[in-house]
Amino acid sequence: MEQLTHLDKDNNPGMVDVAQKQVTYRTATAQSIVVLPDAVLQHLAGGELQSKKGSVFQTAIVAGIMAAKKTGDLIPLCHPLGMDNCKVTIALSAQNEVVIECTASVTAKTGIEMEALVGASIAALTVYDMCKAMSHDIVIKQTRLISKTGGKRDFKRS
Repeated sequence: MEQLTHLDKDNNPGMVDVAQKQVTYRTATAQSIVVLPDAVLQHLAGGELQSKKGSVFQTAIVAGIMAAKKTGDLIPLCHPLGMDNCKVTIALSAQNEVVIECTASVTAKTGIEMEALVGASIAALTVYDMCKAMSHDIVIKQTRLISKTGGKRDFKRS
């Protein structure tokens, strides 16, 4: 079984030493799913993407990108990374859920999956914030890594 990489032999937390790692191009995609009550969903699906705070999905996209850029400040042991790119997409699924995907990339010695996960998570929280005036029955159902490339091992959720 793999060891936790952020703990030393005495179980003290610390950053992973990446000094000896090779610089590679790395990507990661994360997904968050938000379940909205029917009334809110109909409001958004009907093209009424505005709340009193502004455009729901556009605001969530910007928030997700901004959050991904700040991951090193938000997650205590993450390395700060200068991302090469970050893209957040938001769509309504056939199951009437808001599907948010954040894809981030970097050329670095360490991975970028935390940036993708933070971006998707904050975009989902922003959808909640923008829609909560209509209902508090909003559920952020899941946030998960979909894929990552360029590190020790690639990952793709089947």
